[in-house]
Amino acid sequence: MNIQHVAQQAGVSMATVSRVLNDHPDVSPATRDEVLRSARDLGYNGSRRVEGRGNRQTRLIALSVPSMRGDYMTGIVTGAVEALHDHDSRLVICSSDDALTESRSLSERLLRGTTDGALLVLSSESREELRALFESGYPIVVIEPATLIEDGIPAVATTNWAGAKAATEYLLGLGHTHIGVITGPAGGRVSADRLAGYHAALLAAGLPLVPRLVREADWTVDAGFRVALDLLALQHAPSAIFALNDAMALGVLRAARERRLNVPRDLSVVGFDDVEIASLTMPALTTVRQPL
Repeated sequence: MNIQHVAQQAGVSMATVSRVLNDHPDVSPATRDEVLRSARDLGYNGSRRVEGRGNRQTRLIALSVPSMRGDYMTGIVTGAVEALHDHDSRLVICSSDDALTESRSLSERLLRGTTDGALLVLSSESREELRALFESGYPIVVIEPATLIEDGIPAVATTNWAGAKAATEYLLGLGHTHIGVITGPAGGRVSADRLAGYHAALLAAGLPLVPRLVREADWTVDAGFRVALDLLALQHAPSAIFALNDAMALGVLRAARERRLNVPRDLSVVGFDDVEIASLTMPALTTVRQPL
């Protein structure tokens, strides 16, 4: 028995059932009564309200994250804490690190039964897992999906392609035609979308795609530093480097200092995310702001 059966019985959408079972106010009294009646008749117990597990005022929301390291992730956590506080809700951090959770189901990792819903950051769960959880009536929102998710599942994502295209166009506007790029690990949707935006800007400008100017790293400062040194050691080194996150861009700045290159006179550097530390570098890092 799942949320789809309740929706069919009540003659409403699954989204409406989810809003009713989670006490959202934007449902008419008649529809609310019909949904609750259908849930009781079917014996559906996917929510606190139907199960009668108490009328606790403060809700607990799970936050599933692969790691808490880095300004990008802490920025998301801070924003979630502030937003939930305004709705008398609290955050419960749940790891999605495969090495720590491979033997547990998604519901177990999110402490379903204790938590009232979940935010999944950079979720790499299968489409089937997410669909099953959503249809069970447990509210979820996926933040920056790492893979494609099905239509209908709530998600919030950065305009990665457009942001990367704009960043590359900015460098083209400065006169650069030989632009290096440092990506995240292969296979990730965020990195792939940003790389596609970089490619789109170059092609629109009539420039070739040069494979040796594309280097892969792991989103960290140290990896950005190592890869930037490789790019700057090329016989025809790039005059600008676009790092697909700010941490790797900081590594590029470090590599430029080691090579005694002046930024931006000798080398232009652009990052992505606009984390707090980006404004504290000397010179300040040019970056793409993405206020998730």
